Amino acid sequence: MDCSNEKTWNGKGYSGFIQSDPVEGAPASEKTVVWVAYDNKAIYISARLYDSEPDKIIGLLGRRDEFVDSDWFIFSVDPYYDRRSGYQFAVNPAGSMVDWTIYNDEYSDSTWDGVWECKTRVDDKGWTVEIRIPFAQLRFKQKDHYVWGVNFRRYIKRKNERVGIVWIPKKDSGFVSHFARLVGMKDIKPGRHIEFLPYSVGKAAFGTKEEGNPFATGKDYFATGGLDLKVGLKSNLTLDLTVNPDFGQVEVDPAVINLSAAESYYSEKRPFFIEGSNIFVFGRGGTNRNIGANWGDPNFFYSRRIGRPPQGGVDTDGYVDYPDWSTILAAAKVTGKIGNGWNIGFISALTQREYAQIDLDNQRSREEVEPFSSYTVLRAQREFNEGRQGLGLISTGVLRDLRNPALKDTLNRNAFSFGVDGWTFLDKDKMWVVSGWFGATQVSGSKEAIWDLQHSYPHYFQRPDASHVSLDENATSMNGWAGRLILNKQKGNFVVNAALGAISPGFNSRDMGFQWSGDVINGHIMVAYRSFKPGKIFRNWNVHLFTQRNYDFGGHKIGEQRLIFIGSAQFLNYWSIYGQLSVNPERWSKDLTRGGPLTLLPPTTWGEFEIASDDRKPVVLSLYSYFSSSQSGSWEWSPSLGIRWKPGSNFNISLNPRYSTSHGVAQWVTAVDDEFMADTYGTRYIFAAIDQKIVSCSIRLNWIFTPKLSLQAYIQPFIAVGAYKGFKELARPRSFDFNRFGQGDSSISYSDVDELYTVDPDGPGAAPVFTFGNPDFNYKSLRGTVVLRWEYRPGSTLYAVWTQNRADYSYPGEFRLGRDLGNLFRAPGDDIFMIKFTYRLKI
Repeated sequence: MDCSNEKTWNGKGYSGFIQSDPVEGAPASEKTVVWVAYDNKAIYISARLYDSEPDKIIGLLGRRDEFVDSDWFIFSVDPYYDRRSGYQFAVNPAGSMVDWTIYNDEYSDSTWDGVWECKTRVDDKGWTVEIRIPFAQLRFKQKDHYVWGVNFRRYIKRKNERVGIVWIPKKDSGFVSHFARLVGMKDIKPGRHIEFLPYSVGKAAFGTKEEGNPFATGKDYFATGGLDLKVGLKSNLTLDLTVNPDFGQVEVDPAVINLSAAESYYSEKRPFFIEGSNIFVFGRGGTNRNIGANWGDPNFFYSRRIGRPPQGGVDTDGYVDYPDWSTILAAAKVTGKIGNGWNIGFISALTQREYAQIDLDNQRSREEVEPFSSYTVLRAQREFNEGRQGLGLISTGVLRDLRNPALKDTLNRNAFSFGVDGWTFLDKDKMWVVSGWFGATQVSGSKEAIWDLQHSYPHYFQRPDASHVSLDENATSMNGWAGRLILNKQKGNFVVNAALGAISPGFNSRDMGFQWSGDVINGHIMVAYRSFKPGKIFRNWNVHLFTQRNYDFGGHKIGEQRLIFIGSAQFLNYWSIYGQLSVNPERWSKDLTRGGPLTLLPPTTWGEFEIASDDRKPVVLSLYSYFSSSQSGSWEWSPSLGIRWKPGSNFNISLNPRYSTSHGVAQWVTAVDDEFMADTYGTRYIFAAIDQKIVSCSIRLNWIFTPKLSLQAYIQPFIAVGAYKGFKELARPRSFDFNRFGQGDSSISYSDVDELYTVDPDGPGAAPVFTFGNPDFNYKSLRGTVVLRWEYRPGSTLYAVWTQNRADYSYPGEFRLGRDLGNLFRAPGDDIFMIKFTYRLKI
């Protein structure tokens, strides 16, 4: 493709689009013609999209970056011409805009928001689109003459037809590596790109007034401002700097109930961190398929650690005003390419020292609950030989200025990590690839802090029957390593994926990253067959069969040892189905006792099923169901329904009601030291049966007035009830045997006044009586956000936000839907109103 001719717009353009769907390899059913031109500042795309039935063109309005069920025109470009990365710009007939970046040849990241322009028009021939993309929004190395990779695609929604100027067979892999060549561009001088984005925020919070509490007055007002600066250091390198940033997120996190030892994971929603975040993805290059199989890659960088809620506690009988999060003083980010093709990403952030305000008998004081901290992450990656090989590294550091003795005893002073990753294809057709990563961590702190770390999940160095870990009361640091090796066949109908990974007991990335597990060796083998040729019933289908095993570093089979079957298919009418069945034999658990001895888990079977309707229709339905059953007597059933209604071109609403009911026979309660319980090493590990019910419904509403003006609402009522009964203790290690309280010589009683259970474990014996609190719960939550977003000029936005949170905890252990919903909606709530104004200044 040549765009050097000044008479480009009068030329014949580029056509000859080929179908990917519904008939792979066939010519497009409707003609499309594309023209490309440029000047010193921007590249221009124009397209005439012919349609034999223009009245049936689907052009739904969507908010920015919402890929609605519509016709689309998509321009994809690889400015580096590295055959691995690029940008995509999508426009639909209503003028809705979506953009995203591409990495690893075929992965996409929609967090990037470029500043570009488009115009569309529907007429009796079909529709047209014009796109202007400033060169300053793209990253590329300046040259005298340019060769870029490009692709043009079109979606015709009513036919579910997808066509492109470049046809990529479904058996193949990759996306950017198949792009056509765009030649003829020269003398591009975009200049240095500098943007100022000042902002101001006004916030008013209204809640319940608490008599006597000087901090709970029922209202609070707040106003601030700051500045974001974006500087193009070169045409392929960008600096983002923010001073006094507004890192409050617009949408609230969903409510969850977590009864496990692991922490809950929440997605990042702050623009500074999510934009361009793909550069920090580690350990996933080269392959187009990354399968967990009861394995979770530890994250070396989890951006929500920066500005997290303070971690210190306050021990007082007075009133406390506790900060919601740690204030980020300033943050800087550099992303792009340097040297001979190195992709880099660098973030540095400082958070201020945070204090809780205390009022005790009208005397004010404050106590430090979060130290002054520095967070740094560096990511670099280079690809060789047109992406056939790759090599990368990541390094993170956390430094805390610990002055408060209480914080010094609980927080790590320093935490560092370093990792390398890479891949290599094994053949010239890029069919087989080996990828992998290896990393190490080191944390240091006081003896007390490291002692607590050794006892915490997922380390559990105190396990009494584990010979491969042990406590060190004098340790002031902890080190560990982790890594994984993956083999992937990623072309053809028949594909293979196998992996072997390990996380040592001392590996700890949680100061700057996120970690799902530790002390684990995991391996799996998966084979799959994919059919892309339409038949008499299915348009396409696939089946997967794989097995996996987990061991700890002591050689014990732990976790799920599974044999799994997965299948999915799309019918000729565009309905789809998915199913999975897993059989788990007997295995050990090192986490059930929260640092105690191994326990034996009986065999379990679980599965899930989903069916979804044709998404071209005004009403789109999906039905999902999960079930599990254990020989221990535990079971769970969790159905959910998805409803998406599109009554008009600018309005849609989705509802996702979910119900879950389960019975567990061994839910963790607590541990009690007792030297007379010699069978379990001097500790009683207390469990109970639990009956749990969860009812929730996520509701989303999108009302789009124009592509630049939209109203979105998110509401989630959530009820979770757990009733504990049949309290018992583990009878012996490496078993699933229990001593039930209230049987034999033991006794158990409950006091409604103190809400305490009292247990005498052996009656006339010498074992001491102990107590524990009632673990029953009835958690009711209503969270919602309404956001009015107006992009009044390119890159400048006005937000008006209303957020409400309310919760109720009455009637623990008792589930009655009508009563609980009534109590939830009558519960006092917190209302927050916020207006945020940003203005983009380009120099």
